[in-house]
Amino acid sequence: METLTCPETGKPMVRGLRPVTLSYKGRSRTFEMPGWYADGVEEGIHSGEDMKVSDRELNRLKAEADKLLTPDQVRAIRRKLRLSQRDAGLVIGGGPRAFQKYESGEVLVSRGIASALRLLDRHPEDVDALRAAIADVYPSV
Repeated sequence: METLTCPETGKPMVRGLRPVTLSYKGRSRTFEMPGWYADGVEEGIHSGEDMKVSDRELNRLKAEADKLLTPDQVRAIRRKLRLSQRDAGLVIGGGPRAFQKYESGEVLVSRGIASALRLLDRHPEDVDALRAAIADVYPSV
């Protein structure tokens, strides 16, 4: 098992979770942040994977504050439209991996994609018109 020493105090660090609060536009969100922590030291050491947790929480907070769509809302609308993640990225926009990133929270959905999804949520039959518009480029969609 890997061990680290706190650069500030020299104390041993252990892998764990600590509550972290992020703030954005007057809103805040507290979540459990993975990392390496030493007893009595507020700061920790975070890997790239650890930082993805923080990035996703910040994206969720921004989506809520900016009235965009959260990853769960994006997933629910896409499923309602009966589109795979790949097909949604091709039909609605963003590319073949875009919806995987939106739904994982890795990437914040743009205002344009959020607007298109909201419209399609109200008028799901219009997805066929979008499919037809790209049929010559992506015949398998």
